[in-house]
Amino acid sequence: MFTYTDKTLTCADCNQEFSFSASEQQFYADRQFSEPRRCPGCRAIRKASRGDSGGSYAGNGGGYGSSYSGGGYGQREMFTATCDGCGGEARVPFQPSGSKPVYCSACFSTRR
Repeated sequence: MFTYTDKTLTCADCNQEFSFSASEQQFYADRQFSEPRRCPGCRAIRKASRGDSGGSYAGNGGGYGSSYSGGGYGQREMFTATCDGCGGEARVPFQPSGSKPVYCSACFSTRR
């Protein structure tokens, strides 16, 4: 098992340094996410400028993996894909590229 250690990253927007903790690195690695390029403050600003008004689906500052609860304004377009866990239909808030696995809600919750 790989051991992570806290490290310091530089924000691509404001050039300020921010901490990327060992637990955050483990979380990102488990979900095959790339390292964050922006500090939490710039991520929040970017998220707000996109009109996100509900829960978080990808974790730009908390609520990792919670369901998106937008309605009306700021509602995300959903895409249909085949679940890599059970072969059923998966509805996801991103256009699957085929480079990473996609899971339906049931399979995703069991993989956490």
